[in-house]
Amino acid sequence: MTCGSACLVVARLLLEPALAAWLVSPADSPLRRFADLERGTMRRTNGLAGGPGALQLPWPRSLGTPPWGAMAEIERTGSLPGTRYELVPLRHRSAAGLTRAAAGLVARVSPGRPALLYVGSATLPRHVVLVFVNTDGRQLLVYEPARGEVVPFAAYGLGGAPVAGWPVPWLVIQPQAQVSAVAPLVATAVRRRSPAMGTAGVCQSTRSTSRTSRASAST
Repeated sequence: MTCGSACLVVARLLLEPALAAWLVSPADSPLRRFADLERGTMRRTNGLAGGPGALQLPWPRSLGTPPWGAMAEIERTGSLPGTRYELVPLRHRSAAGLTRAAAGLVARVSPGRPALLYVGSATLPRHVVLVFVNTDGRQLLVYEPARGEVVPFAAYGLGGAPVAGWPVPWLVIQPQAQVSAVAPLVATAVRRRSPAMGTAGVCQSTRSTSRTSRASAST
């Protein structure tokens, strides 16, 4: 299978303890079961139908996991219900730009809201790793499917040490910023208290924010 499929399966296992328990139960080979989950994942990420009622550009399996398929899959099975994702290009960013992107990634990832980091050579993205936090949310970790190991994110960062031998970060698929559930209530209170004040800016800000983020319940 592919590194992208493996990362998406692990994201799902982090959310579904029953599935993780089934995977390692003695009735069958865990490796065979993991491979079955990978195949099902890849059919969705690379096929014409990404999920129930969802159409997408199909992609050859020999070229790995396409970012659009990975984003649809992690929203559907690899994160808390309601979590929305965004794709952030990294390839031609300066060192300062990568530092800012890393800070944004650290701020967005939380339990049940992992991220996917695409890395590669100077010409092509070639590998995917999963960025997630441990159960208490205190440490950012990287699942590296090529070796099947988990290491601290600080060991790589963005633009730091090569990830699985690939030195160039290409893009990250990360959770969108969460919106406080009280924000709409505050906006309503402001409008009620100041009926003569123009509210177009408040309404527009609320609408644009709600379009880019759904509150997560928290693969």
